[in-house]
Amino acid sequence: MVELMSMPEQVDREFTVARRRARLHGLRRRLARLAGTGRLVPFEQTRRSVGAYGGFRRGRSTVEVARIVGSAGKHDQFDDEFMPLRGASPERWKRIDRAYRSGVERPPVSLYRLDEDYFVQDGHHRVSVARFHGAEWMDAEVTEFRSSRHTKDAVPGKRRAPTQTTTPG
Repeated sequence: MVELMSMPEQVDREFTVARRRARLHGLRRRLARLAGTGRLVPFEQTRRSVGAYGGFRRGRSTVEVARIVGSAGKHDQFDDEFMPLRGASPERWKRIDRAYRSGVERPPVSLYRLDEDYFVQDGHHRVSVARFHGAEWMDAEVTEFRSSRHTKDAVPGKRRAPTQTTTPG
């Protein structure tokens, strides 16, 4: 006979599994002697290193979860696969997981876009729960930053000439 778990039991179990995934991921990284911290990429450090500027609000869009790689503030609470580390709030994670499982509509996360990557400004636990459940897309309010490498070929004040097409005659 199969016993069904209650919702609180299920979310407790899922948080335990998510933490276990983070610990195993860290252990695999250490055993393989991989470079890097295994944590989320910090937005401010990345923004400064690539000379990003702007902060243009682009509004709501649907974002591929796999392109969310970093954080603007909580990069030490989640690993680079967005599984919760010791600093992440278990109660918040479980509350978000319970809402996810119940189909409760959550507000969109707030993301910073820098070139092709996204960094969480608000909604770390929502991204973590979505990643845990294998979600591929999520709604987000996006603010875009541009790096100097993104526009290094552009000449300020000069428009690109339209391309001419020829039709076979």
